[in-house]
Amino acid sequence: MHLGIIGLGKMGANMRERLRRAGHTVTGYDQSGDAARDVDSLEALLAELPTPRVVWLMVPSGGPTSDTVAALAELLSEGDVLVDGGNSRWTDDIEHAALLDSHGVGFVDCGVSGGVWGLDNGYALMCGGSAEHVDLLRPVFDALKPEGDLGFAHAGPVGAGHFAKMVHNGIEYAVMQAYAEGYELLQAAAVVEDVTEVLRSWRAGTVIRSWLLDLLVAALDEDPGLSKIAGWAEDSGEGRWTVEAAIDHAVPLPAITSALFARFSSRQEESTAMKAVAAMRNQFGGHAVRAGGAAGATPAADVSHQSA
Repeated sequence: MHLGIIGLGKMGANMRERLRRAGHTVTGYDQSGDAARDVDSLEALLAELPTPRVVWLMVPSGGPTSDTVAALAELLSEGDVLVDGGNSRWTDDIEHAALLDSHGVGFVDCGVSGGVWGLDNGYALMCGGSAEHVDLLRPVFDALKPEGDLGFAHAGPVGAGHFAKMVHNGIEYAVMQAYAEGYELLQAAAVVEDVTEVLRSWRAGTVIRSWLLDLLVAALDEDPGLSKIAGWAEDSGEGRWTVEAAIDHAVPLPAITSALFARFSSRQEESTAMKAVAAMRNQFGGHAVRAGGAAGATPAADVSHQSA
């Protein structure tokens, strides 16, 4: 199959390469002139593709995706199919599909997992759309997915692919947080003398072995104690959307929600809420507080104020 890919960042460029290794012809475009693009405009990309044209979108979610979909709606023809393989919110998929459908263009949303390792190991794919459009794209999905029977799911109609990927990422938040908390406790306990080797031993035979654990051990081998990394963790949006969807469906998600909030806490140099807690404890019980919230404050810097 000959298809186009828009967005040649780490994921998009690696997916182009994996498809080419499988014998597909791929024409790539990126708005950045620094990317290794094959053409220099959307129009040039579409001119290269046979009909019906298949275009795979790999650009940041939100405005960049919506803007590109709107531009393509004016350029694509009836019978063409657009795939959004980025991390779009599933509700945006429904709007994009409706816009494209008004021009006779098909739409498939596809959640993609695998990161930078996907080039060699394959990508797990979760797609949403009509059976007709999904079947048209099966040669592409088969080339991108890992070898074997697993790694692909037609999750349902438009929006289902990105909804499934959203929940996948929420679970990822919780699993990573659990490993991180266990690692911190092991580090804090003097009785455990080699934390990395304990974690390494868990990689085989235990019920908690996983690829994420493998990556944590690899990170500790590269940087023992993680001294080169700040305890600051961003969130890319899917965790928030998962919690919001849980609220909409009245589904309790305490582990995922806690993991998301832990990332918020990681980005606070000082907690306003905990300053308030300290102030109230001081007011009602005369408990000591640390002066000024100064960085590196020690108990010796504590001040005591007895409430009236």
